[in-house]
Amino acid sequence: MQFKLNRYWTFQIVGWGLFGIINIFFAFIFGQFKATMLCRLLFFLEIGIISSHFMRQIIRKNSLLLRPINQQIIFLLILTLLFASFFSLVQTPFEAFYNFYPTGKPAPFHVHFFYNLSSSFVLLFIWNSIYFMYHYVAKSRKQQLDTLQLEALVKSLELKTIKAHINPHFIFNALNSIRALIDENPARARRAITELSNILRSSLQAEKGETVSLEEELKIVKDYLALEHMRFEDRLQVEYAIDDDTLGQQVPPMMLQTLVENAIKHGISRQLKGGVVKIISDFKENYHELAVQNTGHLNGGASHGGFGLSSTQDRLELLYGNKARFQIQQLNKELVEAKVLIPA
Repeated sequence: MQFKLNRYWTFQIVGWGLFGIINIFFAFIFGQFKATMLCRLLFFLEIGIISSHFMRQIIRKNSLLLRPINQQIIFLLILTLLFASFFSLVQTPFEAFYNFYPTGKPAPFHVHFFYNLSSSFVLLFIWNSIYFMYHYVAKSRKQQLDTLQLEALVKSLELKTIKAHINPHFIFNALNSIRALIDENPARARRAITELSNILRSSLQAEKGETVSLEEELKIVKDYLALEHMRFEDRLQVEYAIDDDTLGQQVPPMMLQTLVENAIKHGISRQLKGGVVKIISDFKENYHELAVQNTGHLNGGASHGGFGLSSTQDRLELLYGNKARFQIQQLNKELVEAKVLIPA
């Protein structure tokens, strides 16, 4: 059976071992290395390991590390003083019995006792300080990690909530479009149902991740536009200005489709003669610029921030923080633009 030291005992052995080596080194340097010195040092190390180990047991048993920091400091001082006294009470008679005096000359018991008390207090205080600081830093790092994990969980839940609202919102509008075709053109209605099934299949695949490639997102958008074209016919004109280099860029799933849907709902559908929906994808400086332009006016309702636009803003903020930007503006008298800037 292989014996393996845990982290605590590894630190104990290394720490006290280094203390012993340093004492031996300086004893050689100053010519004080003797058998009596070595015996005194070994006894000192034994008592040091025993004292520090029992201090650790008291700290753990009483959950001192979970108390407020001011109480931890008070308990550290009290615990150090108590065990330094124990240390000195054991060490002083032992050294007196074997004539192991630090100065080489006998000294009154109380002088010898307080000398050992002061030296052991300093040593145990250092040990306790290191122990408390190690666990304080470890606890702080764990709290930071827990906080980050909680923020990630909240972010994931918020994104899922937004997605859960997007799909019913989109399906409702699509079914309305199909219903309008059933009576006037059943054949087109059947084709529309096929287009809708393609969109739903693509959207379900897209929901598996927080982002998808622009190329995948464009497939959904083209299926959606094909469905809407059956309803609007010649009133809906579609243009694309897509830089091929941007097709691999990651974007939030269904975001572009939501912007296109918003352009048709608040733009094209309000124009008697219809209009144009233009989809633009390009690189501008360090950003991937994704824009949807449509014939219409902001005062037609799009400027009031419906669910589609608010969900776009929320998703960008959750995914990219303040690194991404979203804006909608009236480019000219007849053209509205919704533009997203995502870090490239």
